[in-house]
Amino acid sequence: MGTADVEAVWRIESARIVAALTRFTGDFGLAEDAAQEAVAEALVSWPLAAPANPAGWLMATARRRAIDAIRRRAALQDRYALLAAAPAVDSAVDEEIDLDRIDDDVLALMFVSCHPVLSPEARVALTLRVVGGLSSEEIARAFLVPVPTVQARITRGKKTIAAAGVPFELPPAGERRERLGDVLSVIYVIFTEGSTATSGNRLLRPDVAYEAIRLARTLAALQPDEPEVHGLLALCELTAARFPARTGPDGSPILLEDQDRRRWDFSAIHRGLAALAKASTHGLSPYGLQAAIAAIHASAPSVEATDWDRIVVLYEALGRVAPSPVVVLNRAVAVAMASGPAQGLAIVDELIASDQLPGSYLVPTVRGELLARLGRRPEARAELELAARLCANQRERSVLLRKAATLG
Repeated sequence: MGTADVEAVWRIESARIVAALTRFTGDFGLAEDAAQEAVAEALVSWPLAAPANPAGWLMATARRRAIDAIRRRAALQDRYALLAAAPAVDSAVDEEIDLDRIDDDVLALMFVSCHPVLSPEARVALTLRVVGGLSSEEIARAFLVPVPTVQARITRGKKTIAAAGVPFELPPAGERRERLGDVLSVIYVIFTEGSTATSGNRLLRPDVAYEAIRLARTLAALQPDEPEVHGLLALCELTAARFPARTGPDGSPILLEDQDRRRWDFSAIHRGLAALAKASTHGLSPYGLQAAIAAIHASAPSVEATDWDRIVVLYEALGRVAPSPVVVLNRAVAVAMASGPAQGLAIVDELIASDQLPGSYLVPTVRGELLARLGRRPEARAELELAARLCANQRERSVLLRKAATLG
C-alpha cells in the first residue's frame, strides 16, 4: 500500500478515529496528535507490510501513541494507569470502542471543532483537519494561505479548547440546536470557498466544495431531524450541480446565461431536491431559502424561462430572516431580471448610498451590468473596471475586463 492508499483510508476514517480517541483519553489535542502520528507510521510501514484491516490498524496504533503520550505526562499518571489496565488491542477493531457510539462521537467532534471559543479561521482549519481528514498542506492550498499559518491556527485552536476546558460530549439538545448554526456556518464557508474562490487563478476548487458536501452529508445523517442541515446540504448539492458547466476547458468562467445546461449534474440536482423536501417539513429557514432559489435555477431550461418573480419573493423572505447586504444585492439582480434593469439599479444605488459592502467588487459588477443593459455604456465600463481592480480572483477579473472592453 502506498501513500495514496494511506491518505484514502485516513480521509474516510479520520473523524471516527479522532472522535473515539478523544472520548477514550478525554483530551482533544492529544487525540488529534496521536492520530497524526499513527498516519505518519502508516506511511512508513504499510508499503512494507499492508495490514489486513487498515482502519483497525490506525485505531490501534493511535491508541498506543496516546497511551505513550499520557505515560510521559507525570500529572496524568492516574489516567494512564486506567488506560494501561485496558486489554491490548490487536484485533481488526478496537474492542474498547463502542461501535454504537461512533455516530455520537463524530457529531461531538464536529461540535468541538466548531466551538464558539474558537476564531472562525480556527473552526474552519480544525474541522477540515479533524473531521475532514485534510492535511495542513491541503487546507493551505484550499484557502491560499501559507502552511505555517494553517498549522498555527490548528495549534492555537487545540490550546484554546484545552484552556477553556471544552468537554468532549454532545451538548444538551437545546444548546446543540443553538450551536448547530456554528457547525453549519463552517461547512458553508468551506463550500463557498470551493464554489467561487476568493482569490487565485481558479474560479472553482471542486475538491474543497465536495469536502464540504461530504461534511454536510455526514451531519445530515447524524442529525436527520434538523431541517436546516438538510437545507444546507440541498444548497450545496444544487449549487455544485452546475460546476461541470461553469468553466471552459481552459478554466475560464462561463456565465449562467451561456452555460450548456445539458452538462449540469442531474444526479446532484435530484439529491438536492430530495434534501430540500426534507428541509421544507417545518418551513424554510436561511439555507433552505437559498436552496429553494438554487432549485428554481436548476429546474429552468434557460435564463429567460427562469421564474424570476418567484426568486424575488424568496430573496425578500431571506432578507427578513437573514438580512445582509449580499441578499439585497442578489435581490436587485432578480428584480432586474423580473421587472427591468432600472428597478434593479435603484436597489443597488440604495446599497451604495448607505455605504454597505464597501470595497466589494460585487457591487460595481452588478451596477456595471445593469448600466450596460440600460445603454449607459461609459458608466458601465467605469464600474466594471472598478470591479476588476477590486476582484482578487484572476479568472473573474479577466471576465470583467473583457466585458469592460466591449463597452468602449
